[in-house]
Amino acid sequence: MKNFYWLCAFLLLTSCFEVERNCSDFKTGEFEFNYTIDGVQKTGRFVRTDTLNIDYYEEQIDTSTVRWINDCEFILKKLNPTTNAEKEEIHMKILTTEGSTSYTFEYKLAVKKPNRPLRIERGTAYRIKK
Repeated sequence: MKNFYWLCAFLLLTSCFEVERNCSDFKTGEFEFNYTIDGVQKTGRFVRTDTLNIDYYEEQIDTSTVRWINDCEFILKKLNPTTNAEKEEIHMKILTTEGSTSYTFEYKLAVKKPNRPLRIERGTAYRIKK
């Protein structure tokens, strides 16, 4: 019985936790993030406006349109895709924010392909400029 009270107290205290999500603070700006390719850690940078997302990585520039679903979710679509894979839209979701300095996100294909597992990736973007 004593364990039951401890369990109830624990659940009561942990259920009140709410994740900070001030997504509108991150709709525009210049950001940086780290990613790994073939075991090598690299840094990418992107600039997001209300309607465009410009990626700078490995000496390449890539531009996508941004279509906001709500304050925390948007769809990216490449402006000039060169392969069929690049033609697919990406669904981005801001999961948590840290003040106005960084946010944690996840991304996946906007449309799930039949007979393929859904691959969801996560990362953290850090604000460089507002």
